[in-house]
Amino acid sequence: MNRILTSLTVLGSVALLAGCKDEQHGKVQPPRPVLSVVATPQAARTLGFAGTVEPRYKSDIGFQVLGRIVSRDVNVGDVVKQGDRLARLDPVAYELAVRSAQADLASATARLENAAATEARQRKLLSQDISNQAQFDAATQVQESALAGITRAKAELEKAEEQLSYTELRADFDGVVTTVAAELGQVVQPGQTVVSVARPEIREAVVDLPESIGRDLKAQARFDIALQVDPSVRTAGSVREIAPQADPATRTRRVRITLDSPAAKSFRLGTTITATVTTQASPGIELPITAVLERDGKTMVWVVNPATRTVSTEDVTIAARERSFVRILDGLTAGSRVVTAGVNSLTPGQTVKIPDGAFQ
Repeated sequence: MNRILTSLTVLGSVALLAGCKDEQHGKVQPPRPVLSVVATPQAARTLGFAGTVEPRYKSDIGFQVLGRIVSRDVNVGDVVKQGDRLARLDPVAYELAVRSAQADLASATARLENAAATEARQRKLLSQDISNQAQFDAATQVQESALAGITRAKAELEKAEEQLSYTELRADFDGVVTTVAAELGQVVQPGQTVVSVARPEIREAVVDLPESIGRDLKAQARFDIALQVDPSVRTAGSVREIAPQADPATRTRRVRITLDSPAAKSFRLGTTITATVTTQASPGIELPITAVLERDGKTMVWVVNPATRTVSTEDVTIAARERSFVRILDGLTAGSRVVTAGVNSLTPGQTVKIPDGAFQ
């Protein structure tokens, strides 16, 4: 009986140990698939930025006088020639001002004629010793005053006529209407934009570059320009203007690139483009910003051991940060494979799965 109990006990222990081993074996985690890149120093880098095609010369045109718009002769997209009428104000008040100035000139002319006749009569009487010098001097003064009145009346008439001409808004050059900012019946102030006209013959690509790139960019730097809707349509251009300071909100610098003989039908005003530039890279290794792990006041990355396929952390020093990448100054060896996704869920020594051929 004792032998039977002993045998049962031994068999139970063996079964329990076997169960524990099976349970431990079930807890073994399979290798985790990860994304990774090889840390490689770059001598140069090619960057692309979205932008739009804009004219170099564009004028916001408005009336020089106050008034109510009674006619607008153009719409967005219309092609205009120099001297074409764009809009017109109600001219009644200015026409009345011209009539009033004409009447003032006529009155001044009559006063001058009367003063001239009086001066001539006094001159004759003075020569005959019938009038005295004081009377002649008074007549001369009245004539000179009337002559000044004529000059003033003519100036007022010219001013009134010029203001009347300002009631018609005309194009100063050949161009294309890009914006209409006023409608019929609207009362506009002097200088208020009514129509914007652009010269389409000289077009530019306008892009906003990160401050770190825009700051180091030189004038006349070359860009490759491609349409976003059809990247096969390409041209080139040179930097004409770089904003002297970064935008306080976006921390970007606006760059204007003059296009080299762009196709008129492809690179139309307002077209979205991609501007690509190749720049010299700063010392260090460039990694996606998703590869960086910041924990306990330290900055580190996960490095894959090619022999064991396990990961470990390496402390690094970051030289520069951009929106999508960082530049590692030291702490990382060139040629190391760095994990670029899921860095917050890895543990030291964890086995990871790298696509076949990645280590070749």
